Amino acid sequence: MKRFLEWIGLKQRLHELQHRPPLVSQGDIWWASVGENIGSEVNGKSALFSRPVIIYKKLAHGFYFVIPTTTRTREGTWYVQFRQKDRDMIACLHQARALDHRRLSSKLGTLDDQDYARIKDGFSLLYLK
Repeated sequence: MKRFLEWIGLKQRLHELQHRPPLVSQGDIWWASVGENIGSEVNGKSALFSRPVIIYKKLAHGFYFVIPTTTRTREGTWYVQFRQKDRDMIACLHQARALDHRRLSSKLGTLDDQDYARIKDGFSLLYLK
């Protein structure tokens, strides 16, 4: 069952937060409140409607282009597998989106250079060629 009303309440509280953007770098993995979404769009879990996202690119101060992740096994050109803290994860390239710093809650870690390069290559193949 969809929890749209709960998400709207949390979304309003996130919007009203008054804090500085955290120190974020490309390749970082953060918990982010991505919400309760429609159809095949990736949803968040827990009371914060969150899931890990990869900071793909800083767009502006406190505004980022991110790639959501999952631990479910997925195959196809829009998925890139990587390991984070001894756990297999999948970058869901087709779910990439921009989001505000107020959706970020805590940093999980940072991709190693090789995994970040593979994700960048996968993104380029999917969207830029």
